[in-house]
Amino acid sequence: MKPASIQHLKSSGGVIFRRVEEKIEIVLIAVKNKTVWTLPKGLIDKGENAEEAAIREILEETGLYGKIVSFLGENSYWFYIKNDNVKCKKTVFYYLVKCLDGDLKNHSWEVDEARWFSIDEAIEKVYYKSDREIIQKAKEILLNLKE
Repeated sequence: MKPASIQHLKSSGGVIFRRVEEKIEIVLIAVKNKTVWTLPKGLIDKGENAEEAAIREILEETGLYGKIVSFLGENSYWFYIKNDNVKCKKTVFYYLVKCLDGDLKNHSWEVDEARWFSIDEAIEKVYYKSDREIIQKAKEILLNLKE
């Protein structure tokens, strides 16, 4: 068997938020038949930078439009596509995004559901540890952010 080829992928997304009275709410998306709650994100298209991709992916996956407030960090991980014999390294760039407009009903068909959660509920609800860490970082920034 020939060795696996290696592919590098870059994605972007983030934590889109709003303030309701004194509470901070963020949107999570449900995928895999609503078994996985995660942050909206997706591949960076050719000719697009990470910030543009984050805004586009959040809009596509949540139906919401926003503006970037801060960079939250990045996560990298490896996965394997058995049928293609490809090892992939994926790097995801995350941004804190203030919601300006939109409607969750307009989320992509690829997403089972998009829903607002209090930031603390979201930390408990997300499936991936890396999402939890990004949301925690967003919370720290938001608690100190004067809008």
